[in-house]
Amino acid sequence: MKILRWIFWVLNKFFMVPLFRLGLGPFIGNPITGYIMVVKTTGRKTGKTRYTPVNYAIKNGNVYCIAGFGRSSDWYLNIQDNPNVELILPSGPISGVVEEVSNPDKALKVARLLFKNSGFAVIFVGFNPFAISDDQIHGVLKRAPVLHIRPTGLGSGASDPQGWMWVTMTAITLLALYLILWR
Repeated sequence: MKILRWIFWVLNKFFMVPLFRLGLGPFIGNPITGYIMVVKTTGRKTGKTRYTPVNYAIKNGNVYCIAGFGRSSDWYLNIQDNPNVELILPSGPISGVVEEVSNPDKALKVARLLFKNSGFAVIFVGFNPFAISDDQIHGVLKRAPVLHIRPTGLGSGASDPQGWMWVTMTAITLLALYLILWR
């Protein structure tokens, strides 16, 4: 499990988060890779902004995700300390307040949807999200809580201050100038 966590840490830190901060999030989410958002939390020890990519589902205007590595995940511990988060969704940023889904029936329904939205990542859990039984889902939910994010407003995205969209636009502009002027 430690190796898997390390692999995801490297993939997230050096690939997923930079792509979202560059404004390329819409190109990542699909049924194969899964539908991914980045959760911006405040570190409980450092107070620094922390970025964590997670799979998500939207149901009835609310966003849901699952703490895949359980209650010991740093980002989960951060939201326990401060439930106010920002989400960088492929369609744009929002802010919200996180709470754990306590109703077992609701958690079951949302977890099934989340697993179906997880793309290839669910393979690492070892089951088929379209054929998993309710008992198997309840087993997963004992260690990996479903989280409900209630939107409260707009967040800061890739095109806003502290975003990296300017890097993408600068690169596209320079490439266009190169192709036009030096051909």
